[in-house]
Amino acid sequence: MNEKKEPSIVRGTLLLTAANLLLRLAGMSFQVYLSGRIGAAGIGLLQLILSVKAMSFTVGSAGVRTCAMYLSAEEFGRNRPQGVHAVLAGCFQYSLVCSILSLFLLWQLAPWLAEHWIGGPASIPSLRVCAMILPICCLYGVMTGYFTAAGRIADLVGVEFLEQGCAMAVTFLLLSRWAGDDTGRACLSVVLGGGAAALVSYRALRLLHRGALPPEGKPQRPPYRRILRIALPLAVADDLRAGLNTIENLIVPKRLARFAGTANALADYGVLHGMVFPVLMFPAAILFSLAELLVPEFSRCAAGRRTPRIRYLVRRGLRVSLLFSLCAAGVLFAGAGALGELLYHNRAVGPALRLYAPLLPLLYTDAIVDAICKGLGQQNANARYNLLTSFLDVSFLWLLLPRFGLRGYYFSFTVTHLINFCLSLRRLVLVSGARLEAGLYLRAVLCAAAAGWSASLLPGGAGLGGILLPGAWYLAALFLLWTLFRVMRWGDLAWLWSLVREHGRRR
Repeated sequence: MNEKKEPSIVRGTLLLTAANLLLRLAGMSFQVYLSGRIGAAGIGLLQLILSVKAMSFTVGSAGVRTCAMYLSAEEFGRNRPQGVHAVLAGCFQYSLVCSILSLFLLWQLAPWLAEHWIGGPASIPSLRVCAMILPICCLYGVMTGYFTAAGRIADLVGVEFLEQGCAMAVTFLLLSRWAGDDTGRACLSVVLGGGAAALVSYRALRLLHRGALPPEGKPQRPPYRRILRIALPLAVADDLRAGLNTIENLIVPKRLARFAGTANALADYGVLHGMVFPVLMFPAAILFSLAELLVPEFSRCAAGRRTPRIRYLVRRGLRVSLLFSLCAAGVLFAGAGALGELLYHNRAVGPALRLYAPLLPLLYTDAIVDAICKGLGQQNANARYNLLTSFLDVSFLWLLLPRFGLRGYYFSFTVTHLINFCLSLRRLVLVSGARLEAGLYLRAVLCAAAAGWSASLLPGGAGLGGILLPGAWYLAALFLLWTLFRVMRWGDLAWLWSLVREHGRRR
């Protein structure tokens, strides 16, 4: 019976990975549409507004999503699903209190933030609408935590598609019928679209939840102490990290405007954060699916003290993430100019893509290292490293942007991410005892550099051909060199498939 079910489970796991890719593709496509609609400066303004919204959401949610997921899973694990009613009631009450306080705070601070940090009163309506939708967004977070704990991932994926479709439809309607050429109205359209999507998605999850649990019977008192004991420490750590990230985003245009060579600081910020980074991180959807598979696998191995398997998985995970990231980095590097023109019709995007693409092995491999550390119970160490590097990033940006402009931003981005990666990797090696395959990593990087150099010798092209030709050349040269220097092992692909199959059996 299990053997017959296994293929469908594996197909389900792969389907979730495909869904993640489709959602990212839809989001990036809509970002391309927005950039053409409101321009680089408008994208920069929107990114600042959304950064403040993200900070307010973090303060308003106050760790409740993880808390709801953990406590619901605990009730399911103890075979008393009726207790989830009390857990959800307590989490809803906690979420409403925190989100309403965050709503009031953002509403009051909106004029000051708009005037002194974001760039004028045009952003005040957007900030206040962000404040108004905070409670529903936080309640939606509680429901996603419960659905994750209940293992109803397919329902969550369906609702995510509904959410993104609703946000895009409402935003498109408002942009085409109401916003006109007004940048403030355009940003407000995006915020309203997100708010409508959150409301629809929350109602959809409530309807899907109806009747899923057995009757509560005698009403139970919500576990307020357990909620506070779990949520408050998470809230403090999340708020510190989100606060530093928001400060970082807000100071970039402000300090960049002091650099003599900057013509439009908000447009430069919009190009990087609204155009370049979404393209850079799009291939990571595949790698993040691998990270999702690794967390429970390492947790099981750590619980069973299976040290040899932990070391084996560490070596495999690092090797696969490095090889995949070198493939993605080279393709983006080789086709950067044509890709920037094709997507955004903006000449500033291509050079920035080419500049940041070589950092992808660092960024992608760091995501896998963080996932493995999480599986081995090293979340607190990772949180410390993230806080340290966020603080360093803010300090570097404050000092370097007025003197060096975007070169200072690149230096800060590279150094802080490198420090975070080295600290996380050191922690992983200490905890797991795994020996790093330094020789293989070096050969892989040198082969990628040689393949990238050969692709750069090709004549530049435009359109889709300007992306596919150098990208295919790079991959062909890379795989040839990896085969010659014994970097790539076909066993890595077999290992990935076995990991998916093993994860599928346990879902």
